[in-house]
Formats: sequence, structure tokens, C-alpha cells
Amino acid sequence: MMGREFVTTGLTFQGYVIEQELGVVTGIVVRSRSVVGNFLAGLQTIFGGNISIYTRLCEQARNEAFEKMVHDAGGLGANAVIAFRFDATEIMSGVTEVLAYGTAVRLRPA
Repeated sequence: MMGREFVTTGLTFQGYVIEQELGVVTGIVVRSRSVVGNFLAGLQTIFGGNISIYTRLCEQARNEAFEKMVHDAGGLGANAVIAFRFDATEIMSGVTEVLAYGTAVRLRPA
């Protein structure tokens, strides 16, 4: 199974050679805000600062998308992902897609 430690936004890993590129891998999550979450976030906006309810929601969505991408890469036989990125798109009011993507590769020590 592929580990989180071999995911990079770069195109190489120092001390390793890319033996094979296996293709693009993705992890996608679509999340909505709940009525209760919106209400509590609204209360937090009164006082300003970080809106922790939305922060946790975003962190959870990103982590879930990341884990799905890593799982997808492992399924292809990869031991690393290069050129990793996140993207997010609002599909409709209160509904957001979070996408994690990169290129699955097989590395070997240099």
C-alpha cells in the first residue's frame, strides 16, 4: 500500500528515480453545509476571526479526497504521487466539490 509520505507537489523525489508513470489519479468529495452548521457559523461571524466549523468541514473534505487519491494510486501499483494538487468548485449554493489529483508513479532508489 502506498503511504502519504510519498506524495509531492513537485515532479521528483530526491534520491529516487521514476521508473514508470502510471497515469492521473483522483480523489473527489462533494460536501454540503448543514443548516445547523450554517447557523453556528453565522454566530461565529458576529465575533469575527476563524470560522472553525467551516475550517473543520474543509479539512475533512480535503483529507477524504486526499485519501481517496492515495488509494486510487495504490490500486494502480504506484508507490508515489507527483504533481499533486487540490481543486475546489462550488457546484451550487452550499455544495462544494473537492478534488485531489496527481500523477501516480513507481519509484526506485537512485
